[in-house]
Amino acid sequence: MYPSRFEYDAPKTLEEAIAILDRSGGEAKVLAGGQSLVPMLKLRFASPERIVDINGIPGLNHVRVDADGTLRIGALVRHEDMENSALLEKSYPTLAGAASLVADPIVRTRGTFVGSVCHADPQGDWAATMIALGGRIVAQGPNGRREIDMRSFVLGPFVTALAFNEIAVEAVIPGAKGTARGGYLKLERRVGDFATASVAVYLDMSGATVNRAGCALAGVGGRTIDANDAISVLNGKQLTDENIAAAAEAVADAADPRTDHRGSADYKRHIVKTFVTRILTGIARTEQKAA
Repeated sequence: MYPSRFEYDAPKTLEEAIAILDRSGGEAKVLAGGQSLVPMLKLRFASPERIVDINGIPGLNHVRVDADGTLRIGALVRHEDMENSALLEKSYPTLAGAASLVADPIVRTRGTFVGSVCHADPQGDWAATMIALGGRIVAQGPNGRREIDMRSFVLGPFVTALAFNEIAVEAVIPGAKGTARGGYLKLERRVGDFATASVAVYLDMSGATVNRAGCALAGVGGRTIDANDAISVLNGKQLTDENIAAAAEAVADAADPRTDHRGSADYKRHIVKTFVTRILTGIARTEQKAA
């Protein structure tokens, strides 16, 4: 199919782009990477009257760390930028673990981190990592900027807390108080396929003790599953076999999978439990070697 007719704008400033969105009354879509939007246009799942292309706006292609350790990822940072980032590999293991598993290499050259989060696909990788890491989205609209916690940003499948006249300009991830540990595991039938189950785990550790544990799941519910409360059983504890087993069980219970052609609900819940155990056990072994 072909998209329905639409007007195209390529603003040069954020203010100009926001003004266009504001005038549209909700009948416009923002184009960054286009790897989610273009297929939706072609299938006419989305039929906006106007496309606002933000690729010509400067200042949105950054991955930087503030003095307090806060990581900031601009709206035009591509998946491959994340995949090739030495900074993520060194200090943000949850993000680094997910980077090479997003879609396929072709999509990663154009798709954007922030755009993927805003697409709010229940099987999306980046939204899960953001929830696990306690991240926030910076939205800019006619009344200025506001920060939206990821735990309240994704409202449902393909629905977020962004207003129609706001642009998500940046993703913000707080720095760890201690040492950041974590990982991301994904089961897919083939490269680029939707996930059967994905697990994002983040630990802020001081020595062998967990200061804060974060977790989110993709592919095992009608929306990205916030499993932070479930994995919080690790907070203030060490990664013993008993504590790892309790955390894995709690996270698996938080999943809400459905039986489909990718597997039964019980199978998907088992995968979640296995992935959490595998990630936490790997971290525990790393800490033992470092001790």
